[in-house]
Amino acid sequence: MKLLKTLFFLVLFIFISCGTNKQQADLVITNAKIYTVNNAFEIVEAIAIRDGKIIATGSSKEINETFEATEIIDGKNQFVYPGFYDAHAHLYRLGITMQIVNLRDTKSFDEIISRVIDYQKNNNVNFIEGRGWDQNDWENKEFPSREKLDELFPDTPVVLTRIDAHAMLVNGKALELAGITAATKIEGGQVEVVNGKTTGILVDNAMALINKIIPEPDLKTNIQALKDAQKIVFDYGITTINEAGLERNIIELIDSLQKANELDLNIYAMVRASKENLDYYTKKGIYKTDKLNVRSFKFMGDGALGSRGACLHLPYSDKPKQFGALLSPINDIKKVARQIANSDYQMNTHAIGDSTNSVMLEIYKDVLNGKPNRRWRIEHAQIMLEKDFDYFSLGIIPSVQPTHATSDMYWAEDRVGKDRIKNSYAYKKILDKAGVIALGTDFPIEEVNPMLTFHSAVARKDLKNYPKDGFQIQNALTRKETLKGMTIWAAYSNFEEEEKGSLEVGKWADFTIFSDDIMTMPIEKVPYVLPNHVFIKGKKVK
Repeated sequence: MKLLKTLFFLVLFIFISCGTNKQQADLVITNAKIYTVNNAFEIVEAIAIRDGKIIATGSSKEINETFEATEIIDGKNQFVYPGFYDAHAHLYRLGITMQIVNLRDTKSFDEIISRVIDYQKNNNVNFIEGRGWDQNDWENKEFPSREKLDELFPDTPVVLTRIDAHAMLVNGKALELAGITAATKIEGGQVEVVNGKTTGILVDNAMALINKIIPEPDLKTNIQALKDAQKIVFDYGITTINEAGLERNIIELIDSLQKANELDLNIYAMVRASKENLDYYTKKGIYKTDKLNVRSFKFMGDGALGSRGACLHLPYSDKPKQFGALLSPINDIKKVARQIANSDYQMNTHAIGDSTNSVMLEIYKDVLNGKPNRRWRIEHAQIMLEKDFDYFSLGIIPSVQPTHATSDMYWAEDRVGKDRIKNSYAYKKILDKAGVIALGTDFPIEEVNPMLTFHSAVARKDLKNYPKDGFQIQNALTRKETLKGMTIWAAYSNFEEEEKGSLEVGKWADFTIFSDDIMTMPIEKVPYVLPNHVFIKGKKVK
């Protein structure tokens, strides 16, 4: 009797299994509005995932009839997008900044002093670091000077880096340790001197002397920095970061943490283009895992507009004797470009000023002659000459940050004048030439939130809805262009379009689920949208 009962249930199980004849999935989402961002920009209702990859998309009926799943999500009133890229950011720097004095959103130098005092009272460190000040946000928009820091901290070095990392204010003790005096001259940088005395302001290459004396974070601090930063980007729905300028030790630390499953974030690493790094990585070749892609160099062309380090063809409109500067001689830039061109690596150059963009675009054209599909990038492409837009039709990719336009719009015309501003932050004009555009934030210079990127690109306004008609609204992107710039076009700029950037069969299941549809909702509400869930390779990370 017992044997007959066992046989009965075995036959019944086989009958039911054969009757369903469904494929197994790990996760199925149905009844949602899913933006695939494929070539047809198709919207579907359902998606099936197995082993971290997408195995089917379609209607809820089709997916339900075809698959059974370990986990099923009813996506009613939910909106699903490919996981967002940030095509130019500083994850490690964000994490490190969280360990030092936060000077973002300060409205005066007095507020900076107050924050430094409070930090030191609570931490009592031997070397004070801070970051995030921007004198353009103050009533007095001139650079500060070091006298108050000298008075408060005569024996403790203080280094306070500007928000764009292209200028810093340091005290006398830091200058002393770095060997900097009023007579110090640095090519591609500036030691500010007033009435024969250093003010403590250092711009661009001059900061390297201070960087040499800043204590290196220990391993524990670096690990914590990366984990802290990862949590923030997950909270905003970002699944891939283009890390714009890393040293080898941090790249190798990221790799080890990812392999130990302590970091889930996808990272496209741009290696800082020092001679040591160039020689090592061009010889080593491209290094790629499922989470880490090391195949590009970050090269610094010039400084920033806010600190007047961006290199211009004509002088600054508000400083008639100042042009900014290239950070390397042109012959040295050409040598670096040729070394990269003779490898499989990509060159991604920080270029803000119109002179820098002219120089770099011409060098790119020259060294890439006969080398198609290299996808070299210009990072920022901020101030352009009219004639230089055509270079982007040669396969050179613009990588821009829409929130730079809406952060800088209050003072940028003061820097460059009414004529040059017309070809500044000209994202639509660049896109029309390039055919693709990669969008990022440049955090921690800007906020991490990709919804601010979306809003700035489309509305060209700040969060107070200023200006009424949008800043140079002719260079706004459409919502579709913006979403592509944050997903499939950013993936293309990384040579990753076959594995990420859209929700298509065979690609990694990186996606973000919202309760709001950023493609149709009022644009002024987009900055306040946050994701409900974030998945990387089918794994829920938020």
